Amino acid sequence: MIIDCHGHYTTEPKDLHRFRKEQTAAANAKDKTAMPSRASLKMSDDEIRESIEQNQLKLQRERGTDVTIFSPRASGMGHHIGDESVSLEWSQICNDLIARVVSLYPKNFIGVCQLPQSPGVDPSHSAAELERCVKMGFVGCNLNPDPSGGYFNSPPMTDKSWFPLYEKMIELDVPCMIHVSGCCNPAMHTTGSYYLNADTMVFMQVILSDLFKTFPKLKFIIPHGGGAVPFHWGRFRGIALNNGKPELAEIMGDNIFFDTCVYHQPGIDLLTKVVPIDNILFASEMVGAVKGNDPKTGFGFDDTKRYVDKAPISDADKKKIFEGNARKVYSRLKLPA
Repeated sequence: MIIDCHGHYTTEPKDLHRFRKEQTAAANAKDKTAMPSRASLKMSDDEIRESIEQNQLKLQRERGTDVTIFSPRASGMGHHIGDESVSLEWSQICNDLIARVVSLYPKNFIGVCQLPQSPGVDPSHSAAELERCVKMGFVGCNLNPDPSGGYFNSPPMTDKSWFPLYEKMIELDVPCMIHVSGCCNPAMHTTGSYYLNADTMVFMQVILSDLFKTFPKLKFIIPHGGGAVPFHWGRFRGIALNNGKPELAEIMGDNIFFDTCVYHQPGIDLLTKVVPIDNILFASEMVGAVKGNDPKTGFGFDDTKRYVDKAPISDADKKKIFEGNARKVYSRLKLPA
């Protein structure tokens, strides 16, 4: 079985975008324009089926993957928009939509939720939505280390303000994928720099901390191949050792995992060479950050299965990346062998 741990619903029905546009306008209005009614949203099962079958499901079948761990559009989480009440309503709507996709295609998709984070709001306020989604069968969450949308003014993820949410994650036995949202800082491109900057930042925060001694069962998936980490492995390893910390592989242990959202063969080859195989999960992020075919190969940039298939590693290691490691990290997965 091939489990893709990183998929987003990026082909949502059009009325969801209409609602969000109106919600954002109301949240930003000085005269406190009335928020759009959630009841006004009109998204039929047929619209959902068409959006999935012509996109994610079609690519699953063409590329030979079986199951996608599926969450709302990451760039659309928009935690910097409005206040906590706006974020909560938007998160509930998006998570309920994921639940509908899973109910229509239970053999192909498994839910992961976005959280109703908001700048300056205690992360523990997201625990109730996480618990609600786990009761619906979700197996994890996306956790934003920067709800400001690109200004990085939140405490590091090693700060005690995050601890109550970590405790809830451990209680519910769910991992989190570290994932920022859309960027409103004009100095950064959302998917080209902001995502990778945040991935790298969080890795740096945790390797100089004792976070996983405090929470030995806490599990972070750092996506997009771990940001800059594999290419600069020696730099991060040296910094850790110079600060009296263990080897990076020991720090990662059963707590930090990277995915394979790296869109060329040399990148996957490097990832599998320097990062412990037990800490790599297969992922594609389709249909996501990089669409279209690579003119050098004729295949999709985000057809990452092809890269893992060709990586210079054993079949046993490929099986870990494709399936075994995901089962270990997402321990709530109930999938047949």
